[in-house]
Amino acid sequence: MKLKIQIFFLLLVCLLFWTGTAVAGGGAGNHFTNGGEGIKVATVGPPGFYYRLYNFFYHVDTLKDGHKDSSGDLDLFVFAQVHRPIWVTNIKLLGGDWLPNVVIPVVYTDFDLDFDSFSISDERVSLGDCVVEPIAIAWHGKQWDAVFGAMAWVPVGHYDPDHPAGAGKGYWTAQFDLGGTYYPDKEKTWSLSWLGRYETHFKQRGHDVTYGDDFHFEWGIGKALPPSMGIGLLRGFELGVVGYAQFQITDDRGKDVTWDKVHDRVFAVGPEIRFAIPKWKTLIEMRTNIEFGAVDRTEGIMTSLNITRAF
Repeated sequence: MKLKIQIFFLLLVCLLFWTGTAVAGGGAGNHFTNGGEGIKVATVGPPGFYYRLYNFFYHVDTLKDGHKDSSGDLDLFVFAQVHRPIWVTNIKLLGGDWLPNVVIPVVYTDFDLDFDSFSISDERVSLGDCVVEPIAIAWHGKQWDAVFGAMAWVPVGHYDPDHPAGAGKGYWTAQFDLGGTYYPDKEKTWSLSWLGRYETHFKQRGHDVTYGDDFHFEWGIGKALPPSMGIGLLRGFELGVVGYAQFQITDDRGKDVTWDKVHDRVFAVGPEIRFAIPKWKTLIEMRTNIEFGAVDRTEGIMTSLNITRAF
């Protein structure tokens, strides 16, 4: 346990000493990247140390304006590898398990945009803005789970207006999460899960711009297959339907806001499959979210491959 604690706090110290994202995709202002969670989005494992690796693949050829019409000629591809050590402790807060964690994204972005009288292109690999989540609590009941989190997005990522493919946003964001999972049957083979997130942003570095607050939610409906359907080392198969939504809640503010104050939004839905490799204490999740109904932002396909290892 001492080694686990040392690893966690070493990562935390390294993060705090960076000087400075959407990880993949996203609208103009939101930091959080949807599509990383799905079935049982609001469920956390029992006490222990976990390493969670997200792999996001986001492809876009559609940019929607404030009237839901296509705007410009866009070709965007993003690959993000996001590292998240999670320590679910035995320390109780409000009756739940305390689980501090950090998120460290590394992002590859390649895009070309032709819009009216100008065009722009960029390609680069860069560190994205990171997350410190000192307050996160998970609860577990007989047929339910719940989670709450309060975190800060730290603007350590590469931010430069002349390098638009940089993954940094150039501002701090405070984020608050709350959600739950319900199991309709006592065997917990079915699951209904929902997790809401609220972001409030601070002024962007070098500009008098503060982007409007955002509200997101992710959801999932899952069904666990019988144990007899395991294949080799693979066990615990679950199939489901997942999705997300993002809404801008307040106006963009500041003297440098020269654009129309349209509130961006997007919805998405898609399939998910997950399975466990008990011998390796590993969970594999694969999902695809197809976006629709976008306003004033990109509309594409978000695919994620997540690997979680318990220690």
